[in-house]
Amino acid sequence: MATTAGSMPGTRSVRVTLWILLIVYIFNFIDRQIVNILAEPIARDLKLSDTQIGLMTGLAFALFYTVLGIPIARFADRATTSRPKLIAVALGLWSAMTALCGLAQNFVQLLLARIGVGVGEAGCTPPAHSLISDMVPPAKRSSALAFYSLGIPIGTLMGMIIGGTLADLMSWREAFVIVGLPGVALALVVWFVLKDPRQADAAAILRGQSQPAALPLGQAVAEVMRSRAFVLLLCAGSAAAFLSYGKTTWTTIFFQRTHDLTPGQVGLWFGLIGGLGGMLGTWLGGYLADRFGAKNRRHVLSAPAIGMALAVPLALAAYHAPSWPLALVLLFVPTVMNSFYYGPTYSAAQGLVPLRARAIAAATLLFFQNLIGLGLGPLFFGMLSDWLQPAYGAESVRYVLYGAALLGLVPAFFFWRCGLRLNEELDQKG
Repeated sequence: MATTAGSMPGTRSVRVTLWILLIVYIFNFIDRQIVNILAEPIARDLKLSDTQIGLMTGLAFALFYTVLGIPIARFADRATTSRPKLIAVALGLWSAMTALCGLAQNFVQLLLARIGVGVGEAGCTPPAHSLISDMVPPAKRSSALAFYSLGIPIGTLMGMIIGGTLADLMSWREAFVIVGLPGVALALVVWFVLKDPRQADAAAILRGQSQPAALPLGQAVAEVMRSRAFVLLLCAGSAAAFLSYGKTTWTTIFFQRTHDLTPGQVGLWFGLIGGLGGMLGTWLGGYLADRFGAKNRRHVLSAPAIGMALAVPLALAAYHAPSWPLALVLLFVPTVMNSFYYGPTYSAAQGLVPLRARAIAAATLLFFQNLIGLGLGPLFFGMLSDWLQPAYGAESVRYVLYGAALLGLVPAFFFWRCGLRLNEELDQKG
């Protein structure tokens, strides 16, 4: 539901909301990604195979994250739901479950704790996207959602550096506990500080004033999937997430196995390269989408399409580099280019659907991105690494990453195809 003119928040309120939601999303990705830098010491301690690592880092989390995302988004789209309070409850849950990961004594217990993290994180991004889209005008939506999406590279950077450092100084168990508990305190801040701008609309409902009814779930999903541009966006975003999550997990392991770095060293150096490159790319992607999309809407997705295609040869060179410093330097530019898509993708998704289906649109996109990307990316690459190990030994991960780099042409193609339809479909639904 769109907020009424009288309930639209002021500039200061928007800024406070965006900054707090950014911090929440940083915590989201610290807790989600810390398992990647800790995967190798966990595997040694619990004697896990590469396939089990892929299951632990990907599918166990993603399956529950994606399945629960749709009904939670449906709840978030109700006019009487306080989206900030929903986010606060979700934050408290996933933070507590992250801390519990450190108490796991075997693979099954760790898997269950990771499932708990996924259950909690399902309640974050769909209501956050809906909230942001209600608070900022369409002309600034890509930049606003790109700002929120900065939580991905910042959280990934902090998760790797903090997790790797704590793993070197203490243990992977203590790393989970130390990283998880602060999120419980942040949940209280979100609960008491953030306000939902549509509460005036909710009050009107309680007073019996006429308000648009919430779309039934089936109708909301049908509205979302009726857009051909949205379907192409799903393909593009899912392929990009498949490669992003898969490469992040196995690149951290690649530097440990092939270049003999410790978790702390990988967390620091790869975290810095990935984090800084991701931040620059995420911000630049939103900026380019707003600037060139204002002149021609098809260019909202031009930067992701071009960037992902150009990133392929540089990524191949990075994984082939003989030394880890050279590999890291070569990874910086493709990391920037592969991060262009965050803001434009979620902005376009919000503009391709009716106002009352915005959280459902975000949840649908996240469903496919995380089930295919986070759920299957690390798992698929782990299974492929196990399959290649008899022939290539520890170098099996390098060959897996060669294939992942080449597959970057797939999301580039779908972003280009989706961009061709944006002039016809973007922001055409009330």
